[in-house]
Amino acid sequence: MDEDRKVEPMDPNSTAVPNSGTDSKRNCEDFDLYFLHVSLLPAVLIILLLSLVERRKRVFALERRFMPPCLSGRFGVVVPVDFLSTLENRWSYAFAFGAVAQHMVNLIINIDSDPLLVKLPPSLKVFMYMVAAVKVGVACMPLFACFSTPHNLLGGVLGLLYSLYWFSLEVYELYWCGDSNVSKGGLRDYLLVDEWLLDVPHLLCFGFLVCRFGFLIVEDILIRLKKHSKQEEVKKEQYKYVQRLLQRPADRSVEKSWFQKNVYEWDPYFKFPSRIISTVVLCFFCLYLVVLIEQVIAWFAIRMLNYLGKEFLTAFLNLHVHFNYFKYTWYVSSACASFSAVVHIGSVLVYYRRHIKSMWAGEKIYLPRNYKPCPTVSLGGVLKYPGYQIAFTVWGYLLVHLAMFVCGLVFVYTVISPIRTHNFQHWLNNLIIVLANFFVLLAVMGLQRVFLHMFFLQDKNSPTDEDKPLALNNRKVFHNVNYFLFFFNMILGLMSCVMRLMKSVAVGLVLLPRIERAIMPQGFEKLDKSYCTWLGMILTDHHHSNPVLVCFCHLLLEHTAQRVGVYERLHQELEPPAKERARARWLLMYTLVRNPKLILLRKQAEQNKADTEFAFAWAVSHTS
Repeated sequence: MDEDRKVEPMDPNSTAVPNSGTDSKRNCEDFDLYFLHVSLLPAVLIILLLSLVERRKRVFALERRFMPPCLSGRFGVVVPVDFLSTLENRWSYAFAFGAVAQHMVNLIINIDSDPLLVKLPPSLKVFMYMVAAVKVGVACMPLFACFSTPHNLLGGVLGLLYSLYWFSLEVYELYWCGDSNVSKGGLRDYLLVDEWLLDVPHLLCFGFLVCRFGFLIVEDILIRLKKHSKQEEVKKEQYKYVQRLLQRPADRSVEKSWFQKNVYEWDPYFKFPSRIISTVVLCFFCLYLVVLIEQVIAWFAIRMLNYLGKEFLTAFLNLHVHFNYFKYTWYVSSACASFSAVVHIGSVLVYYRRHIKSMWAGEKIYLPRNYKPCPTVSLGGVLKYPGYQIAFTVWGYLLVHLAMFVCGLVFVYTVISPIRTHNFQHWLNNLIIVLANFFVLLAVMGLQRVFLHMFFLQDKNSPTDEDKPLALNNRKVFHNVNYFLFFFNMILGLMSCVMRLMKSVAVGLVLLPRIERAIMPQGFEKLDKSYCTWLGMILTDHHHSNPVLVCFCHLLLEHTAQRVGVYERLHQELEPPAKERARARWLLMYTLVRNPKLILLRKQAEQNKADTEFAFAWAVSHTS
């Protein structure tokens, strides 16, 4: 640990020295930092073992010459998670991300702990972030690679052991280090005595992973015992989706409920990719961590203010009432902002399915006009989308919470406080005065429309017309009314400008975490990089996961493999070797006769030039 690092006691009233406890308590210092360091060695061993059992399609000449046959083609590339096309283990990947979400947040909060052995200047601090990100990625990689490996039994056993290892470390920290007063690093220094709330979601995720790895082991054993059939690579949902497209539409449309029309309708033939499921789960976990830290800090600040200034506020200034206004407004606005963030996270699933299904149907109504992104931008959207969505969700919650807190205070001091200070009748009189002026302005605006319709538009051309034609009547009176209302409409224009600004700010704050919508106006969508990231991801998924294209390719490959296999099997089993050799010579002779120039390229051409030239001349004369 760095010598300059200061260790503060978790309890302000405690006088214990951080290093004066028992050995188990001293081991709790900087727990999250050493947690990753201890996990690096078993993680690297698991990755190397999974790489050993992977076979590469390409075998180099050096391997054939210097390596034994059993290691030839080994040490392939281990893929932790396929975010592009896989539909398997979607929730397993999501809960694996949930299990490591705490360390991902600590990567940002606890970056001051130098992961390198040498000190770097502040201008090169970005390398510290890169090394710390690689360290977290390597430590967490076995939780994902054990799901993606085709060797289910080995992956299940290694994943079960590694998840139990992490689970035991989490339980150790929760049970033995719960009352320790040393600095544990990361988020734990911010939660004080409530740090058990930080471990509950991760323990639930690790419990799910343990059960999932155990299920993979049992399933693979049953497959080896031929008591269970392995699922096909192409999921049945994709075939059923294509079959539904080929069916004749029903004569009667099924009536949908209000929830199905306005909120969400479940589609049994559609599956969200693992990228979307993992992003949504991570958004919920990060939102939970941010709300937890925010509320713990607010609770600690409120308690300290109550303890320090209770007598002064009560005896002299009577500010405890205003303090309560701030406190209750903070909690109410936090609940409203959390509910808004949850709704936004759920809308990701709704809009993703809506946009991708419209792309599959050939409709591009959700794309901006004349939008033609390059392939690099589209593929980059797949890489950047999870990080963008999580960051925008967290920042959206914080900004919306702040805006709701300010609006709540405005409501309290314009409605609640006057009613408590004076009475309801006094507040109602002031409200009537304000509303009277407001309604007068609305009445003037409404009268303008009434006069325009009654006196300044000509009559209908036909009694069956819905509205009057756009033709002026009483022109001189209209010009006089237009002149005098010109000055009054300047005041209305000023109020409309303020209302437009307030509406733009409100819509911008609400749509900040919604990167599937462009905040910029039409024609300026390309300036919204988060929206371009969403569009690039949708286009990439459309090109790589279209069910019609995927099913066609799989059927084509399956049909081709069957034809080639049947052809080879018939010639290998039914025909004797002599006949097969005669067939090969006949095909060779036919090819050389149809392509005489190939005769000169054969190896035998150098050995017998006279016969070759004679055969070439004969073939040319007969083919011509």
